[in-house]
Amino acid sequence: MGLQIEAILDKIAATPIPKVKKCAIAYSGGLDSTLGIELLRRVYKAEEIIAINVDVGQGDEELQMGVERAKKLKIDPILIDAKEEFTEVWLKKAIQANSDYNGYPVSTSMTRQLIGKLVAKKAQELGCDSILEGSTGRGNDQYRMHNVFKMFAPELEILAPVRDFDLTRQEELMLCEHWGVPVEEFIVGGDDKTMWCRSIASGAVDLNQAIPDHIWMWLTPPEKAPDQPEYVTLTFEEGVPVALNGQRMKLGELIPKLNTIAGRNGIGLIDIFEDGIMDLKSREIYEAPAAHVILKVKQDLEGACLTKDERQFKKIVDAKWAYLVYHGAWFHPLKKDLDAFIAQSQKMVNGTTKVKLYKGNIIIVERDSPPSSLFSPEIRSIKASGFDQRWCANAAKIRGLPFEILAKRNQKLGIEE
Repeated sequence: MGLQIEAILDKIAATPIPKVKKCAIAYSGGLDSTLGIELLRRVYKAEEIIAINVDVGQGDEELQMGVERAKKLKIDPILIDAKEEFTEVWLKKAIQANSDYNGYPVSTSMTRQLIGKLVAKKAQELGCDSILEGSTGRGNDQYRMHNVFKMFAPELEILAPVRDFDLTRQEELMLCEHWGVPVEEFIVGGDDKTMWCRSIASGAVDLNQAIPDHIWMWLTPPEKAPDQPEYVTLTFEEGVPVALNGQRMKLGELIPKLNTIAGRNGIGLIDIFEDGIMDLKSREIYEAPAAHVILKVKQDLEGACLTKDERQFKKIVDAKWAYLVYHGAWFHPLKKDLDAFIAQSQKMVNGTTKVKLYKGNIIIVERDSPPSSLFSPEIRSIKASGFDQRWCANAAKIRGLPFEILAKRNQKLGIEE
């Protein structure tokens, strides 16, 4: 142990150390940021350390744990309550955009940037000359945090010691033990929780590693879920859920309730290969019960209320929106342009849907017919006589002309399809 600590300290000592006096730290109470406090003291020799903890809905237990760890290091963290902004602004936009980055309903991607904005603004306000954050050099958050810090505090020095000292997870834990830093990990790689999605052991899950049942916060594995289905209704206005089971409530209340309901019915497991910002793949585990239900119902509702061309084009816009947010570009002008299109497209996305939740399945069982719906069975259904079918004969002939021309060309060239 002693030789290993010496090697770690030698590695740190061989790294150029920026001179900082008053440093703000994006503090969560996890391993990286808690160790960051001690590194600021022992390595960076900071004269003043300001820990800033941003509440984005991770829960009172996690927030209190962070406060207790900071106080053991003689730090009294500043707490910024951003739950309302996260749920009513950021999450609203995500739902309207059907947030999906290759199977991941972007969540940490958003919170890192919201936290980055608030920490940078507070650091500026308090006259700091630097900001420290706990990203590794193998993950995505270093880019997200850096982008936002430079957007809101461009002159400040950015410190990312885990990356800049090339520390492994085990080396961080050894340093904590050596220096008496009060931190422990229950899951290697930790977890990152918001009400929208929980990331578990990001970057630390092996290819065929089994996921034990005890790690889940909301999810009951489908085989252990109730044998009887549970029904819920969701009401949307302008592409955002505003009522659960007929009761109107804000997103900040609706999503946690739906997490509990959907999770106990086996819904919310995500196990995917994720293409990170550096184009390196990792296996990522998430649980997002409410997001699964909301996004499925929301896209079904868009199917009823948007035109074909709107739906096709919005898929492109949604994909680009998720790509930008995942890649740390929440404040990019293009992202704001996409927000404008998405918000306009959602004005007609209204209605109530009833779904059956059963052992991991989300089954739509009843849809209402709001005034904004374009579903018109009295015209389209083969059971109706909404229009004279003979009108379509000439239209079919016109649509077939290009294929007639193609056939003639193929005959001339001897091409057989």
